[in-house]
Amino acid sequence: MKKDNSRDTVLVYSSELGRICPGCGKPAATCACRGERGFGPGDGIVRIRRETSGRGGKTVTVILGVPLDEQGIRNLSGELKRRCGTGGTVKDGAIEIQGDHCDLLVADLRKRGFRVKRAGG
Repeated sequence: MKKDNSRDTVLVYSSELGRICPGCGKPAATCACRGERGFGPGDGIVRIRRETSGRGGKTVTVILGVPLDEQGIRNLSGELKRRCGTGGTVKDGAIEIQGDHCDLLVADLRKRGFRVKRAGG
């Protein structure tokens, strides 16, 4: 009996075409299944972590993987900043809130119906 060592592989990047959609196999810019998927490439779990590196010692709470479109993330960011009473921004789909508000944000996002996990140490 011959042992088969091959694995099912999916092309995700090509130097000729760039990123490749794993669903339809076409370049991400012309993906045929883009409209069929939900918002965001994540797994549906919102991750919250605390960062200080590269920020001059200041603490920032970062929220990643929110399954909303860009406008929804901006609206959610405004509501969370008001809830914490502090400033923040949205960069590359991640919400950054000034200060360490992880516990407060985990509880608030769970009330809103998101699946939330603490990330980092």
